[in-house]
Order: sequence, then structure tokens, then C-alpha cells
Amino acid sequence: MEPSGRDKTGPYDLLIIGGGINGVGIARDAAERGLKVLLVEQDDLAAHTSSASTKLIHGGLRYLETYEFRLVRESLLERERLLAAAPHLVRPLTFVLPHDPLIRPAWLVRLGLFLYDHLARRQRLPACERLDLTKDARGAPLKLLSAAGFAYSDCAVDDSRLVIVNALDAAARGAVIRTRTRLEQAERNEGMWTCMVRDRAAAQISAIRARALINAGGPWVSEILNSRLGHPTEKHVRLVKGSHIVVPRLYEGEHAYMLQNPDRRIVFAIPYERDFTLIGTTDLLFEGPPDHPTISDGEVGYLLETLARWFKQPAGRADIVWTYSGVRPLFDDGSHNVSAMTRDYAFDLDAPEGAAPLLSIFGGKLTTYRRLAEHALDDLKRFFPQMRGAWTGEAPLSGGDVPGGGFEAYARDFAARHGFLPRESAERLVHAYGTRAEEVIGSATSLDDLGGDFGAGLSEAEVRYLAQKEWAQSAEDVLWRRSKLGLRVGSEAVEAIDGILNTIRTIGGSAPAAISAPDRRRTGFL
Repeated sequence: MEPSGRDKTGPYDLLIIGGGINGVGIARDAAERGLKVLLVEQDDLAAHTSSASTKLIHGGLRYLETYEFRLVRESLLERERLLAAAPHLVRPLTFVLPHDPLIRPAWLVRLGLFLYDHLARRQRLPACERLDLTKDARGAPLKLLSAAGFAYSDCAVDDSRLVIVNALDAAARGAVIRTRTRLEQAERNEGMWTCMVRDRAAAQISAIRARALINAGGPWVSEILNSRLGHPTEKHVRLVKGSHIVVPRLYEGEHAYMLQNPDRRIVFAIPYERDFTLIGTTDLLFEGPPDHPTISDGEVGYLLETLARWFKQPAGRADIVWTYSGVRPLFDDGSHNVSAMTRDYAFDLDAPEGAAPLLSIFGGKLTTYRRLAEHALDDLKRFFPQMRGAWTGEAPLSGGDVPGGGFEAYARDFAARHGFLPRESAERLVHAYGTRAEEVIGSATSLDDLGGDFGAGLSEAEVRYLAQKEWAQSAEDVLWRRSKLGLRVGSEAVEAIDGILNTIRTIGGSAPAAISAPDRRRTGFL
């Protein structure tokens, strides 16, 4: 394979394959530690698994049943850190767990919740509590199988935007992020990796040199090792499909429900995007290509049957407004039960004497990505003695550097200073972008200053910002990963947005511009 051009910037310290949460988390951490980093993603950032989660930052209450105490503790610690680092994207969420005495005895549930409260120090979330759901208003929508219920806290998150803000932070610290760029093959020579990468938009192949390679390909991790790197490993992932449905809001209130099923699996019902309820997830072994999984009729039936079992007024098939499915690359720990398979991660470091290292990542979960990145770079420390130490534990993510009054105070101040914005638009912008919402608005003092409106408050100014600063290249990028406005705008908006993006690409500037010094100060980089 002959390259059509060579990278002019010299060798990188790290070339990271994969623009999901693990890849961008490593890129962010490594860039600030002083490494020269290139990340390549064959599609869009968060195009696959990292945008198809249940949208939770959580300790994993049900993992206690499989004795994964270390994973739960680590997840609980990371939950606290992410609440502080990204208050615009991560929000506390109360879960109501109605009791089914035929599935788990009450004492076992109480024990699990006690451990959940005490495995790691809790600073921002309330303790678990026991409920009488015959008296508590949160029991009103339910078909109660027992008067008993429980409440505990975890967090909701915009998963794909969590990926984007990590990528923004990585880029601000010097990492190069290239989307629609696929690693075709790589080989070791002279203590380096020579990597052939294809720019899919330009249909060009470049040769890039790197001192180390990190395979964060998610569902593709084994395929990358076997087919593109020629380096098979004994570690493997098992692909598990998780599917979700979204229906109009099922109940009043901002709490979620954790619903137990006779098969001992659980399904969440979660308030979503103000007017909807998110229902999920399923767990099915998956054998097909992981790029475009879809929900099966059986999965739809399973989720609707769960609703019918627990809700007095459940949703039906005609109520479904959106479905999505993702393929989770779970580390193959030999479990026969899909639900019991570990959500932990494992590394495979291949580093023959004198050869460039290759680190492959198997498994993992959204909540623990930051700690995974720390572990990955710690494993590579001996190859980069100049690399600085860990730093991300207390650092805000892009847009999360709200002033001392807290996020809600900042949101109110933003709405007051931009009074021309409709209330719902102001809330959406500040929750999506945090302090970077100021950059989206720019100097606008009226709605007309923001340009055309594509519906649901999505302006031409916002689309341009997403193209120039957040790697958006298609209407799908804008409507389903940088936002969830695809739930609210029609097909005519898709064509109009694609038209704007095509114009931006034609005149240049589709790649994010370099972040200026004032941006760095505002987002806490200096």
C-alpha cells in the first residue's frame, strides 16, 4: 500500500486508534503529560458504542451480585469525579427500585444498597432510603408487587457529548484529532511504528510514524489486532448488543425506575430530553459487524413487556419515537451468562525488547474511562521516561469550569445575560456546552444574529460552531451525537443542515480551529 503523502510534522509519541470514550480519554491525559498525540477515528467521534449507552454514570449496583467490588468502588469514585469535572453533562438522578419479593429478598436489596453507599466516600449524592410506595407519590404510576421500595442515587450523562468534551480538551492541550480517518495497517521497524492511515473524505493514504500504538478500537479491537496489525492475542472481547427504546414521557417527576424482571435482569426507565422516557437495556450476544446494529423485534417485545409488568399505563409499539442499539465490547472472562460478564477492562501490552510497544484495550465502561486512561499511560511510562504524572483527577472537562456559585447559578446567569433566547434554548445550550455556550452565542444580541433556525432552537450559528470546533461533518453528527435534536426536527432540517456543512467544507474550515489563548483561560487550561 503506497502512501499518497507523508505526515510533515514528524513522528508522534502515541498514535491512538479509536474515537470512543477510551480513546479520547487517553488522548486528553497523554497530551497534558507532554506526549505528542495523534488520534484517528474511522467514523465520527462517539459514532458507535460510546453514543449507544443507557446514558448513565453509575457504580453498577447489580455488579455487586457478581462480587465485582473493586469495579463498583472504582466506578463510585469516578462518579464523584465526573460530577465535579462536567456538571453541565453529568447530573444527579434518583432511582426508585420497587421491590419484587419473588426475585430478590428485601434483606439482600438492603445489603446491596448499604454496600453501594459505603464502598466509596460519597460527597455530592444522598444516601439510599427505604420507601413505602403505597404512600410515596413515586409509587403511583406502578403496579406494586409489594409496598416496599428503595431509592438510591446515580447520575445521568450525555454520553456522546462526554466524548466530544474530552476530545476538545485533548485538542486544546496539543493532541491532533482526525475523524473519518482509518488505520489500514501498521508495522514495526527501527524501534517505531509505521502506520498507513486513510483519510476517507480525501481518499488519500498517509504514512505516519509513532513511538507507541494504542488500540482503543472498542468492538474492532480484535479485528485491528488480527487483520490490520497481524498480531493475534489470547485476550478477546465478546460483542454484546444492548438496545433501547424512547417513548413519550411515561410519568411525572425527574426520578428514574430500576425495574426487576423474572429472569433477574433489570431494565431502567429514565426521564430523557424533557419530554421522553428512555427504556433499556437488553443484553444479547452479537455475531454480526458492529458498525450498524439495530434493535430486534424480540428486544422491543422484551422492553415493552417489562413496562407492562410494572406500569399501570405502559407504552405500546405505536408510542416508540426512537430506538438505538450499540455493541459493547465486553472482556471475555469465560462467563456463560451475558449479564454476568464483567464490565471491567483488561490490557494487552506487547513490547518485545527494542520494539515499539502496542497496548490494546479490552472491555471497559463509560464511567471508568478516566481511570482506564491513567492505567494505560502508567503501563507505558517506562517507554516515555519524560512523561509527566497523572493529573485528570481534579481537572474540569471542557465547559465544566463553572464559577464558584455552581452550575445552576451559572445557568441562570447565562439565561439572564442572553435574554433574547427562549428559556428552553438557553437551558439546552448551557447543559450541552457549559461555559463554552458563550462561544456558541458569540456576540449575538438577538435571534436574528444567530442566523436561520432549523427547528427546536438549533441555529445556523450553532451548526457552524459544531463544524468548526467539534468535528461535525453531517446532519447526523449534529442531530444525534452533538445533540439529540433529531427527536424534535423534521427531515427537511437534515437537508438544510447538510447544505450548510457542505458549504463550510467547500470554503475550508471543516476541521476544528485551534483554540485561542482566551479560550484556554476560560476553560481552566492555564
